[in-house]
Amino acid sequence: MVSRGLFYFVTAALFLAGILLVAYQKITFDVPFTPNVKNHVWTVEARVEFEPVIGQTTEVLLSLPAIQPGFTQLEQITASLGYGVSYVSRDGSNYVYWTKRNPHGLQTLYYKADMLRDNEAIASSMTVPPLSENVEPEPYATALREIATIAMEHSADPYSFATQVINEISEKNETTALLLSKYKKSELIVTILNLGSVHARTIGVLNLNERRNQKLTSKVAVFKNNEYKIFDPDDGHTGLKKNQLIWIDNDNALLDIKGGTNAQVSFTTLHQSVSAISTGIRKAKLNMASGSEMPTFSLSALPVEEQNLFQNVLLLPIGVLIVVFLRIIIGIKTSGTFMPVLIAMSFLQTSLIVGLIGFISIVGVGLIVRSWLSHLNLLLVARISAVIITVIAIIGFISFFTYKIGLTEGVKVTFFPMIILSWTIERMSILWEEEGYKEVLKQGGGSLFVAVCAYLSMSSIYIQHLTFNFLGLQLILLSLVLLMGNYTGFRLSELKRFRPLCIQINEENQGEKEADRLKNELKELKSDPHNVYRKWKQDAHKDILDHLENSEDKSKEQPK
Repeated sequence: MVSRGLFYFVTAALFLAGILLVAYQKITFDVPFTPNVKNHVWTVEARVEFEPVIGQTTEVLLSLPAIQPGFTQLEQITASLGYGVSYVSRDGSNYVYWTKRNPHGLQTLYYKADMLRDNEAIASSMTVPPLSENVEPEPYATALREIATIAMEHSADPYSFATQVINEISEKNETTALLLSKYKKSELIVTILNLGSVHARTIGVLNLNERRNQKLTSKVAVFKNNEYKIFDPDDGHTGLKKNQLIWIDNDNALLDIKGGTNAQVSFTTLHQSVSAISTGIRKAKLNMASGSEMPTFSLSALPVEEQNLFQNVLLLPIGVLIVVFLRIIIGIKTSGTFMPVLIAMSFLQTSLIVGLIGFISIVGVGLIVRSWLSHLNLLLVARISAVIITVIAIIGFISFFTYKIGLTEGVKVTFFPMIILSWTIERMSILWEEEGYKEVLKQGGGSLFVAVCAYLSMSSIYIQHLTFNFLGLQLILLSLVLLMGNYTGFRLSELKRFRPLCIQINEENQGEKEADRLKNELKELKSDPHNVYRKWKQDAHKDILDHLENSEDKSKEQPK
C-alpha cells in the first residue's frame, strides 16, 4: 500500500504544478481569467507618394514606428508592386527600404503596422541626444540667448526650464516674432534648451483617431539624466495622450528619397477590438521568433477543427469532478458511474429541455421494449443488441417526427450516446426486476440530477474559457479528485439515519446538548479521575441491579 505521506505529497505536487502553470500563462502571456476580454489594436497605414526622376534608380527610406512604452508592434507588411523591399537599421533607427530601376508615372507605396495598446510594454528606443552648438548668425543668436537667460532665471531643473522657454516663446513681442519667422516652434525650443545645456530633441507623433490623410505633429522630448518628458510646443502640456503614437524619436527624417521629387507621406489609422487571447498568441509568436520567450502551452496554436475537439474533451474533467463530489461526498446514487457525464455532454449539443425530454422518452420506451424482450429468454449479447437497435430506431423516429412538425431542435437527439443508453436501459430493467420500481426511480432521478449539475457547470462560458486556455487546471482537478477519493467518512445523505438517535439523546438529557454533557464529564474526569471512575462503576452496578430486579418483578406478575 502507498503511504499516506506519499499520497499527500503527490496530490500537493499536482495541485502546485497546476497553479504554477496557470500563473505562468497568466503572467507571461497575459491570458485573461474571464472570457470576451478585448484589447485595442490600431492599424496604421503610411502612404508614400512621389514622382520619379526619369532615367534614375529610385531608393526610398521610410522611418518605422519607434519602440515606446504603452505600445507593442504585432505585425508589419508593405504593398509596393514591382519594388524590392527590405527592412534595415541605420543610426539606431529602423526603416523600410524600397528600390526600383526606372519607374514611370506617379508612384504610391504602402506600409502597414498593427500596434497593440499594451500597458506592460516599457521598452523605449529613445536615446539622449548630444548638445548642439549655437552657430546662428545675428540678430538670431542674441535673441536666442535673451530668451534662454530669462527662462533660466525662472527655472530650477530641465523640465521647468522647458516650461519657461515655451511660455516666453508664446509671448507676442519682437524677439519671438523674429525667431518664429525663421524657425519652427519645436525646433526653436530645442535650440534654446541646448543653449541652457539641456538635452532635447523634436519627435514626430501620430494621433490615433480613425482619420485619413493625417500628418505627424511635432513634440519636444526634454531629458533629465536618462529620463525624459514630452512637451507640447504650443501650450507646454507634458506627456502624451492615450492614443498618441511616437513615430520618430530621433533626429532623422521621416522620409529619405533618391531619384524622386514632390514626395509626401500621409497616414490612415483604424481601431480594432481584438480578443486578448489572439493578441497574446501574436505576441508570443513574436517573442518566440526573437528567442526571448518559452512556448505558450496553448491549444489556440492547433487547427480550428482540433481546437473544437479539445474544447469539448477538456470539459469532461469538470463533469467527472461533479460526479465524484455528488457520489462520494453527497451520496447520490446513479445508474452507472460516469453515464451522467456523457449525458451532460449530449445536453451541450442539444439543450437542457430538449435533452431531458429526449432522454426520458428514449429510456421510457426502451424499458417497455426491454420488458417484452425479457419474456423471450434471449441470451445477453442478443438482448443488448436488440436494445441498441431499438434505441437507434427510437432516436431516428424522434428526429424524423420533430423535423416534420417543425421542431428542428429534436433532430439533435442523435448526439445521445446510443451504446450508453442501451446499457442504461439494460441495468434499469434488471434493477426493476430485482429491487422494484422505487430503486429505478431513485437511481434514474439521481443520474438526471447529476447530469443536470454537470451540464450547468460545463455550459458556463467561464468554465469553458478556463479549461481551454489554462491546461494547468487539469492538474488541479486531478488533485481534487484524488483528495475526494481518499474520503472515508459519512456521506451527507446518510446523516439522516442519526436523526432518531439525536432525538433520543436530547430527550434523555432534558434539553442539554450532548456535546456540552460530554465536555462536562471530561472536565470532571480530569479533575478527579479516581473518584469519578469509582462513581461511574457504582452507577453502572446500581443500574444492573435495578434492571435485574425489574426483570424478576415482571416475571412474578406474569400468570403461570
